[in-house]
Amino acid sequence: MWNEFKKFALKGNVIDLAVGVVIGAAFGKIVASLVADIITPLIGLLVGGIDLTKLSYSFGSAELKYGVFLQNIIDFLIIAFAIFIFVKAISRFKKKEPAVVEAPAKPDTKEALLMEIRDLLKQDAVKKSHDSN
Repeated sequence: MWNEFKKFALKGNVIDLAVGVVIGAAFGKIVASLVADIITPLIGLLVGGIDLTKLSYSFGSAELKYGVFLQNIIDFLIIAFAIFIFVKAISRFKKKEPAVVEAPAKPDTKEALLMEIRDLLKQDAVKKSHDSN
């Protein structure tokens, strides 16, 4: 069982996934900081200093913090857009592999002989039509 686990854990795909998760977490922190520290205060200035996270509605003793929900939606949209731009930029730098064109399959011996006979008959027919004119 230990050997199977080592084979699984050391596969290229698992290591690639782990690296992707670590980089994704770091990128997520950068984008979260961008949203929390730069974009949200700018949005707050544009809407008159309103802090969305403080918006709430009270039902008796319960408090619905819809402002936090709205802020999370805005954060998600900004993060999704940032990732979209990042992936689009990365895809430009990837090498485009030329399309592999497969050579047509070689005909077998019978087909080759039939094609040769067909071509000879065509040539003969063209030759006879020129001779008769």
